[in-house]
Amino acid sequence: MNALPIRPIAETADSVTLSRADFEALAELVADAQDLADVEAVKARLAAGETEVFPFEVAERILDGEHPVTVLREYRRFTLRGLAEAAGLAPSYLSEIENERKPGSFDAMGRIATALNVPLDLLARR
Repeated sequence: MNALPIRPIAETADSVTLSRADFEALAELVADAQDLADVEAVKARLAAGETEVFPFEVAERILDGEHPVTVLREYRRFTLRGLAEAAGLAPSYLSEIENERKPGSFDAMGRIATALNVPLDLLARR
């Protein structure tokens, strides 16, 4: 990474005045450094076996309001019947959970989380 030729416009004991272009260049470098730090932190957690990282599209779908069970089921490439079988649930009950007609019992949500290999709290509606 090359150093930027940042030239302060003015300096006092308490402040430094920069041009807008210099300020934006520094802000971009800070954002890039944070992104790199975030990537390294995720790599360290994965190496320690702590967590799994999901693609942005998975998070985006959940944030857009889709039910986490549906999104993660599809991400794991389960059919509704396949996940229901893996979790020991009736397909109709799983459908009612995904369509928010039933919240799903703690036991059922735990079974779904186990079948999807995700933490239970990841399935909670936000």
